[in-house]
Amino acid sequence: MEEQVTERMVIRASPAYCYQVLTDFERYPEWAADIKAVSIDERDDEGRPVQVTFRAAAFGRSTSYTLRYDYSGAPTTLSWEQVSGDVTRRLDGSYDIYPSDDGSADITYHLVVDLRVPLPVFVKRRAEGRITYTALKELKARVEI
Repeated sequence: MEEQVTERMVIRASPAYCYQVLTDFERYPEWAADIKAVSIDERDDEGRPVQVTFRAAAFGRSTSYTLRYDYSGAPTTLSWEQVSGDVTRRLDGSYDIYPSDDGSADITYHLVVDLRVPLPVFVKRRAEGRITYTALKELKARVEI
């Protein structure tokens, strides 16, 4: 069963800088606690990573998944679809990044998750909420230096 979760946060940094940090996948292990390793599998003609494999801590174990990124909405939207995953069938999402009134970044994170392993609904919802909230909280800590 798949569901979409959404989390929104205002971050005191420019939208352009937030987008830059979000697309610097190789540095995710420096600031995203659950991301243990990242490899860039494919780049587009502009040198941007379009297919990226992540190794992460999830549900008390190590998991890996590969995402394919779409830059057609750049620089206000960064979206992706899962290509493969060992725990997830689907891990698709996007960051929508807009300037707030004071020039900060107003970021909304959308995530659709479909797990291969059945979990009780309350456990799955808690995990989904943790993923989106933690991702934005860790991004905030990274860019608000």
